[in-house]
Amino acid sequence: MADSYTIKILVLNGDPEGVRIIDRMNWTGQGIVFPREDWLSLKNRESLTRPGVYILVGYSSDQDELLTIYVGEGDGIKDRIDSHYKNKEFWSWGIAFVSTNHSLNKAHVQWLEYSLLKRASEINRCRISNSNVPQEPLLNEADKSDTKAFLKEILQILPLVGLRAFEIPKSIVVPSGDSPKTTPAYTYDTLVVPASKDGFDEVFLGEDAWYAVRLAGGSLPKIKYIAGYQVAPISAITHLAEVASIEPYGETGKYKLNFKGKAQEIPHVIYDGKSGSNIQSIRYTSREKILKAKKIGELLPWG
Repeated sequence: MADSYTIKILVLNGDPEGVRIIDRMNWTGQGIVFPREDWLSLKNRESLTRPGVYILVGYSSDQDELLTIYVGEGDGIKDRIDSHYKNKEFWSWGIAFVSTNHSLNKAHVQWLEYSLLKRASEINRCRISNSNVPQEPLLNEADKSDTKAFLKEILQILPLVGLRAFEIPKSIVVPSGDSPKTTPAYTYDTLVVPASKDGFDEVFLGEDAWYAVRLAGGSLPKIKYIAGYQVAPISAITHLAEVASIEPYGETGKYKLNFKGKAQEIPHVIYDGKSGSNIQSIRYTSREKILKAKKIGELLPWG
């Protein structure tokens, strides 16, 4: 079990969504969270003239499910962020980290930038706007140890301000072989998802996963299988996979389902035009009913 910890947050101007200064006891760092619209009034703070690392956060388009981030560093981060304010449109807020005792130098913040980008790339919970991938800077053993400790503090703070792109996703549910105990006569264990051919081939069959699914919290422990419905011209449930785990996807309350092996093709359950059988969004049913059915109408009513 991880150690407990506390942070202190100063909410400037009394706006909990505005500028916040983050501190911790016995930490030589400081975090500064700021909405984009507050940057011009914030940028003249003395702390932003120090060496530091910063993360800009937003969405590249209104269709994106994943955040876009940009990670940067500077001897004095004010001018760097000011340039991004003028030239990068995607970001809506940012967070900067500096030292309160001037202990960070250029090499330290370059190592922090490298480490944050490496971690974000490996975890793959966001899109990265940086066009260049930095090489790991050389630090002596003592400096590297100190900078790793600073990074640990950063990683503990980021989820508390709503940024989880650097967190290894934790499975919300690992479906068990036991059927959930429910009182209704009929329950479900299978999620049916509609998919276009490209998405189906690339993700459902290619990545052994399906994501950006909004699920009711109470449904999570019940889902043990996922069925793929290929939209027109196929218009049929064609494949079934066992679910290995369910984890958060992005920052908008959606989920990713990871499969336990490859999806298996099943006898196609075709769309028959029956009222209620058109699958335009997710549906709940049971694996048993899918394997017995020839037409989607036979799966009604949905779970």
